[in-house]
This record gives sequence, structure tokens and C-alpha cells, in this order.
Amino acid sequence: MDLDLLRQTEFAALDDGGIFLNSASIGPMPARSVAVLGACNRDRARPVMWPVDRINTILDESRWSAGRLVNAGEDEIALMPNTTTGLNIAAHALPLRPGDVVLTFDKEFPSVIAAWFGLRAKGVTLERLRPTPEGWPDEEALHQRLTDPAVKAVCVSLTQFSNGYTIDLARLSRATRERGKWLIVDAIQGIGHVPVDVQATPVDFLACGAQKWLLSPWGTGFLYVRRELCQKFEPTFAGWAAFQGTDDYTQLTAYNPDPWPDARRFELITLSVQDFAAMNASLGLLLGVGIDQVRAHCHALHAPLIDWAKSSGGRITSPVGPQGSAIICVQPHGDISTVYQRLMGAGVQCSLREGAIRLSPHLFNTAREMSHVAHLLDHPDRRMKG
Repeated sequence: MDLDLLRQTEFAALDDGGIFLNSASIGPMPARSVAVLGACNRDRARPVMWPVDRINTILDESRWSAGRLVNAGEDEIALMPNTTTGLNIAAHALPLRPGDVVLTFDKEFPSVIAAWFGLRAKGVTLERLRPTPEGWPDEEALHQRLTDPAVKAVCVSLTQFSNGYTIDLARLSRATRERGKWLIVDAIQGIGHVPVDVQATPVDFLACGAQKWLLSPWGTGFLYVRRELCQKFEPTFAGWAAFQGTDDYTQLTAYNPDPWPDARRFELITLSVQDFAAMNASLGLLLGVGIDQVRAHCHALHAPLIDWAKSSGGRITSPVGPQGSAIICVQPHGDISTVYQRLMGAGVQCSLREGAIRLSPHLFNTAREMSHVAHLLDHPDRRMKG
């Protein structure tokens, strides 16, 4: 797909003289998704436009589209309002007992840590492994700890929010399968630019909000639950539509106590249907482009920043290579906060995270934009012309 044409047709709203490099915080919705959301909201003025079949069709499409992103069946997808909810559902679904240990990394995003706080009263320990000298997850330490019988589960980010480090999911998948450990993945900073195939690299749970790299509204996302676990674990919260028969609105007081045999048993209805309709449009765009093409495009955009670091003596704090991602973090000379504020003042939308400036280009960004940002790192008062 022609990404330059896509920028013109779907992301023209970004052409306001600034440079948007903040998809790791919030992704811009493409024009097609904005149109879908507007149409759905207009129809709310006429409730007759929202029969149950329309609602169910939208949500079914959301499960199907999310499944395509990670090569899962739609029966393995539970729709979620955010990543945190999915992680909490996974944490409370696992049959953990007093003395069990859950491994994670220090410096993870707070959701990965907070999801396990509720299990402390049960005697479950969350062990945070110290990062490497570079500040990246210490995968070797993690694999060494997997040999401990007390370790029952691993919960980690696919891609780190603060530096873009992407874990070797294939290796971790093999190790946890071989040792009988549960694997829970926070994928919000990876899905959309990091290809994931849960058939090739099995995990037990994978949670992903859609408001960042999936270019979707707030309040949308999904939880992948491995098919074999869907009937093994009971719903962790009693969502009324998690039980069989609740799709028949004429007999809602039948109170069937049997949950759905698929991942719907973990859903917490009522979902924001209009937002999931817009998510469907965004996922359709991304799937049409292809995640491999998105990844290649984003990695190519890093070249001007890599050249800048070599020539200026500045530092790139993100991995460049197999553990890299679309996220690239830099530490220029001078006070980091001052440089960050000057970049923002020059129209570059980015983030300051853990002592580095985080730049997160997506499929709509251009090489010209990235070259200008590289120049701004040494001359932050100059705006891009044209």
C-alpha cells in the first residue's frame, strides 16, 4: 500500500505544521474511523437504528479483526475497554496459591505491576527482575529464574513503553511451554507495528488496548485467551453477558449459570459499541497495509536519528536491531527537559520518559519529518517549512 497516499487520504489532519511522533501515547484515528464513529453517534439520536443484530455484528467483527492481528480465532478474543482490565482478569483467573511467584521486570509500565497487587493477600509474590546496565529487560535473568519450581507465571510487556525494547517472545514462549509456566503479555506498545502470531509463539493471555498503535478510540481493546483455557477458567467477574443464553433478549431471566465456552466469558458488558465500530475501521486499515510493512517503514524512519547519534555524540537509549521496535528514545546533549520543551515548542509531539525523549513514528510519518527532527535535536528552535 502507498503510505504517502494513505497519509494524504487518512491522516491529512496531521498536516498542521507540526510533526506527530507520539503514537506510543495516543494514536491519531484515520479519517475512515472518524467517519464511522460520527455516523454511529448520529444514529444514537434514533435508537431504532440500533437493533440488537447491528450491535452484535459490530462486536463480532471486533473479535474477528483482533484475532487476525495475532493469528487467533475470534472465539479466543474477549473485548476489553483497556489493557489494565485484561491484565487484571488474567491475574485473577490463574490458579495461583500461597508461595507462588510471578516474574516480571522492574521498570515495567505500572499496569503490569498493579494487576498483581490484589494477589498479595493470597500469599502470591510478584518478583521484579532488575534491568540490564542499558536499562533494558534482563531476559537472561528471567530465563534463569524460570528453573525455580516456585515460579508459576511470567507477566511482561511485549514492547517496553520507556525504551521500545521488544522481548524475544518466541524464546520466552518455548521456555514457559517447556516448564509449564503461565505466560501473560501486555502487548499495547507492540501490536500494530510488531508482528505477533500466537499459533507460532503460544501465550496464555495477551492484553492490548487499541488507543495507541491501533489508532482507535479510547475504551477499546481486547484480551486474547488461549483456547484451551477458555473452558478451564471461570469468569473472574460476573459480567451479565458472560453466560450462555444472554444473546436472547427475550429470555434474560433464565439465569443460565453456564458461561460461554469461549473467551466471551471474560467480557464485561456493556461495551462502547460505537467505539468498537471505529476500531474495526482502524484495524481494517492496519491489516490492509500489513504489520510487516508497518514495521519495515517505522524501522527505516530511524535512520536519520541513528546518523544524528553517530555524528553528534548523542545517545540512543533504545535497542537497534532484533530487540528494537518503532519506538526510538534519544538523549541529546544538554538538559533533557529543556531540549524536550524546545522540541515541543518547535511543533514536535513526543514524550519524555525515564530520562529520554521518546519518539514513536507510525505508518503515517515520513522520512522528511524524521530528518527534520534529527536536525532539531541540535537546533531545537527551527521549524520545518512547507
